[in-house]
Amino acid sequence: MELADILSQESVIPCAKVASKRQLLQQLAEKASTLVGVDAQTIFDTLLSREQLGSTGLGNGIAIPHGKIKGLSGVTAVFAKLAQPIEFDAVDDQPVDLVVMLLAPEGSGADHLKALSKVARLLRSEGIVDRLRSTKDEAKLRDILTTPLEAINAA
Repeated sequence: MELADILSQESVIPCAKVASKRQLLQQLAEKASTLVGVDAQTIFDTLLSREQLGSTGLGNGIAIPHGKIKGLSGVTAVFAKLAQPIEFDAVDDQPVDLVVMLLAPEGSGADHLKALSKVARLLRSEGIVDRLRSTKDEAKLRDILTTPLEAINAA
């Protein structure tokens, strides 16, 4: 599974203006709702429930909120670059400005974990994170996220 398979151009929010984690999750849920045809409130409730188990803020300004939704046909991603970093209860207590939300169908254990792993691995690369933070262009953001790591490392 490549990120290009689950992150469409319409899934990129280049300069999200939110003031809180709750607002961010609501905006992500609304965007995902238009993409997958699931009620935004259902998506929001799923993301919020997952956050109550423990923050999905990984550190270094990055968060990967995620959840499983009944009735989805496959894994879907939404990326948001925030206009201003927000408090997210991240493991390093730093505010978050780069967010990749992942939604997977119920019962999709392996695909869900593969997508989480791929996103986490990608966002561990300082070069990629720096490139994401240096542009507001929607197409460039998607290109950065969907270029396979192997191609980046070979360059």
